[in-house]
Amino acid sequence: IVQKMMDKVGKLTGRTYHLFDYVGAPDAENVIVIMGSGAEAVEETINKYNAMGKKYGLVKVRLYRPFAAKAFLKALPKTTKKIAVLDRTKEPGSLGEPLYLDVCTALLEAKKRITVVGGRYGLGSKEFNPSMVYAVYKNLEQDKPKNHFTVGIYDDITNTSLDFSEHVIAAPQGTVSCKFYGLGSDGTVGANKNSIKIIGDHTDKFVQGYFFYDSKKSGGITVSHLRFGDKPIQSSYLIDAADFIACHNPSYVTRYDMVSDLKEGGKFLLNCPWTEEELNTHLPAKMKNLLAKKHATLYVIDALDVAVKAGSPKSQNMVLQAAFFKIADIIPYADAEVYMKEKVKVTYGKKGDAVVKANCDAIDAAVANLKEVKVPADWATTTEGAAAIKLADDKYFQEVIHPITALEGDKLPSSAFNPDGTVPTGTTKFEKRGVAVKVPQWIPENCIQCNQCAFVCPHACIRPAVNEAGIEKPETYKTSNCIGMKGYEFRMQVSPLDCMGCGVCANICPSKNKALVMVPFEQAVKEEGINYEFSENLPKVDTSAFKRTTVKGSQFNKPLFEFSGACAGCGETPYVKVVTQMFGDRMVIANATGCSSIYGGSSPTCPYTKNEEGHGPAWANSLFEDNAEFGYGINLAYGQRRAKLADTIAKAIELGAKGKLKAAFTEWTEGRNDAEVSKTTAAAIKELLPGAIKSARGELKATLIEIQAASDCFVKKSIWIFGGDGWAYDIGYGGLDHVLAMGEDVNVLVLDTEVYSNTGGQASKSTPTGAIAKFASGGKRIKKKDLGMIAMSYGYVYVAQCAMGANKQQFLNAITEAESYHGPSLVICYAPCINHGINMTNSQAEEKKAVDAGYWQLYRYNPTLVGTEDSPFKLDSKDPTISYQDFLLGENRYASLKKAQPELAAKLFEKAEEESEARRENYKDLAEKKDW
Repeated sequence: IVQKMMDKVGKLTGRTYHLFDYVGAPDAENVIVIMGSGAEAVEETINKYNAMGKKYGLVKVRLYRPFAAKAFLKALPKTTKKIAVLDRTKEPGSLGEPLYLDVCTALLEAKKRITVVGGRYGLGSKEFNPSMVYAVYKNLEQDKPKNHFTVGIYDDITNTSLDFSEHVIAAPQGTVSCKFYGLGSDGTVGANKNSIKIIGDHTDKFVQGYFFYDSKKSGGITVSHLRFGDKPIQSSYLIDAADFIACHNPSYVTRYDMVSDLKEGGKFLLNCPWTEEELNTHLPAKMKNLLAKKHATLYVIDALDVAVKAGSPKSQNMVLQAAFFKIADIIPYADAEVYMKEKVKVTYGKKGDAVVKANCDAIDAAVANLKEVKVPADWATTTEGAAAIKLADDKYFQEVIHPITALEGDKLPSSAFNPDGTVPTGTTKFEKRGVAVKVPQWIPENCIQCNQCAFVCPHACIRPAVNEAGIEKPETYKTSNCIGMKGYEFRMQVSPLDCMGCGVCANICPSKNKALVMVPFEQAVKEEGINYEFSENLPKVDTSAFKRTTVKGSQFNKPLFEFSGACAGCGETPYVKVVTQMFGDRMVIANATGCSSIYGGSSPTCPYTKNEEGHGPAWANSLFEDNAEFGYGINLAYGQRRAKLADTIAKAIELGAKGKLKAAFTEWTEGRNDAEVSKTTAAAIKELLPGAIKSARGELKATLIEIQAASDCFVKKSIWIFGGDGWAYDIGYGGLDHVLAMGEDVNVLVLDTEVYSNTGGQASKSTPTGAIAKFASGGKRIKKKDLGMIAMSYGYVYVAQCAMGANKQQFLNAITEAESYHGPSLVICYAPCINHGINMTNSQAEEKKAVDAGYWQLYRYNPTLVGTEDSPFKLDSKDPTISYQDFLLGENRYASLKKAQPELAAKLFEKAEEESEARRENYKDLAEKKDW
């Protein structure tokens, strides 16, 4: 049946397929069997080597299940002596991978005497390129080829890897390969997509584009891989031999090796503001060596200067696109210029004529500002140039993190990683990405020391610092007298190299004369970098004069979530940061897949960190569909272990534990479910145990050793389950509902962006009526699910709805009450997102507007107050004070609907407002309810 359908497709399209397709030498002796895109790289490689006299073959598996053994045997050349079966999977415990086992079985049952070896490739998106393909064929050519091998990694533990160090270029003659190094959201990727379309639409050339992104939500590196050729492109791998390479960010010259992949005589474009003389200073010696030795042609352009003069700083990508077309010469530049401007009108037409003109002017000015720089001959041997980025004095960072962040991670051996998959926390502090254009500068005389700026910082980059008056400080480390702590000084300190430059801190400063102003990064980085290091190494000061459950007091607690890769101005991360400031020293977090798992645990660094005592959150990621159960399981495990510990302690007392240790044991037993009591008694027990073990004998000694082995259970853990609305309202809702219903002591934090943020803005059940999103391009027609009310219906679940930007103290109260409640809690937080189509500099202000307009309500439902004089339901927000409709039109997700379909928008917006008002009235009724 499948073959008949393949034949039918062939007649319709001209592309013929069979259950198994063979390519290569008709009399091949060595054959690879593979399925999927890797087959294209294999075919490209055998075309190269068969032209050189080799007899290599390839069987492409088109239908895997059911495995048609007769069709497979028919596809094999009769001359086949050895076969390498490549699987892109690993099945622990199996004798081999699935395709390998099927091939072995098919040959055995047909009584074919052919040597078969199996290998794994491409796991975890590892590369599979011609160098690796050739390594597989070289292995087959051995008298005794290695079986159960891996290719593409350096396995120094089981030593199963094939050597693929011989560099093979297999792309057919005439293929032009281009690489572009850009900064996330700088327009590089978008411009390159347009370049592919221009060349593909207006020439007979085949085109290919692949875009590599790092795991940061924004501000990370992007590498665009573009190929153009006269023959179909089969290169299913990253470019490792480029005719043209462009560096769109000058800071990359000391961070990445961009020139090694340049072909002999290739062209290199550098976007930078440096003169020819300054290049000698700013380029590292290794880069200069390679440019000279490869006889490269070097071009420079100051794209930012060109774009600014054209009237649009964001048009750098158009300047660099024009420079590419001029240098690469794939199509006549005069034609390319016309096509680029046509694309500008399509891409930016909705933004107005002024934006279109600025981009076209930038294209016009590009070529005039493009300069070719003669590469000096002495660069080939020079040892002088810009120093490489200084590495942090940390073994794990130097040996694992830095190679990965420098895009050299594929060279790491297996032994570099822990076999259990765990990684150290607190490693984002080593990155020092320095991606901000502007950073906040503190003005001491204007500051009222409210700490609100630190509270809302999405990346924990600005923090209050307190020191004793009169200590020696750096000259630029200005302070004010600390309000509320006589004899101490206060400073609000930024870490410029970790700051994303969002400006949220400066925007929310409530001081009449702003205490924070945004200044150019270059102006502040040196002084503030020194000041930040000084502030981080200050002796710890007792700030208990400020209640830690207040906005001001909470910010003297060290953030245990810092410097994540979240978007600048992110609405989610401030909530996470503050939760860790309150409970992070004993937190265990189960995190659903989504934005919070990407910025929370993107390899190779982790933003969750430790305090001075080495305590901090333990974090793990689970799937959309089972994260609530995952967190629930963690809680059950700790519950069982602590119950066993309590029994063991009771046994120790029974066996004769005496004095202070007995008293500490007794106090722990009675108060172990109180977080602060458990911390105090844990410290006492840990101090007393070594001496008690030393002096004890027999069964008591063994029991005390058992207690010491379970010391991680002394302190009551704060179990949190994190996730977004896509998880909580949709895919993981069934599990979440089940966990809440079980009545266990777990805390759920829902970061509600009202859309699937991480996957590109799809509608969720949290998306309100009228909002445009993917799968709701004409405006969502049904109302938002009320998750809080559903949870509240159980009666024993603590539920709160918060918006930090509207009421910071309400959020603090909510998480404090939720965490102290001995039962399930659900805290739903409104989080503005870049997918809403707003300026993220104003993310906190947007939260306030949402509450002021009646779009989002603040409340807390506390089951412990049922049956008391106090109402368990408190409505913390007031009636609207600004227009609901005006609020909607301030966000593109609503405004774009009005622009496209004004009549429909009017109906949906009216419906949305009515739904919001009904929800608010229901909450008001609950707040006034007497009989609970």
